[in-house]
Amino acid sequence: MGNGNKPETKFRAGSVTATIWKNAGKFNGKETEYSTVSLTRSYKKDDEWKSTNSMRVQDLPHAALVLNKSFEFLCLKEGVPQAAESEGIEVTVEDVE
Repeated sequence: MGNGNKPETKFRAGSVTATIWKNAGKFNGKETEYSTVSLTRSYKKDDEWKSTNSMRVQDLPHAALVLNKSFEFLCLKEGVPQAAESEGIEVTVEDVE
């Protein structure tokens, strides 16, 4: 993302990739960490690999899959993430014995 950060993880389906980035910043005057997700599609033009944020119709199922996997990763990584709570999304994790 241009800030020198390494991706936390990536999910790829076909030519579509969701990359999860860990970020640090301030919110209400307090230092905080948060994650962002970038979505890209790779393609080859003149024997050179390029990427874009534009999706074709046939890319949409792959985009949905990698975005869902990203959401699942972020929710299960440390319990319910603050972002989900702040958006009113209820996510629970139950231990099964």
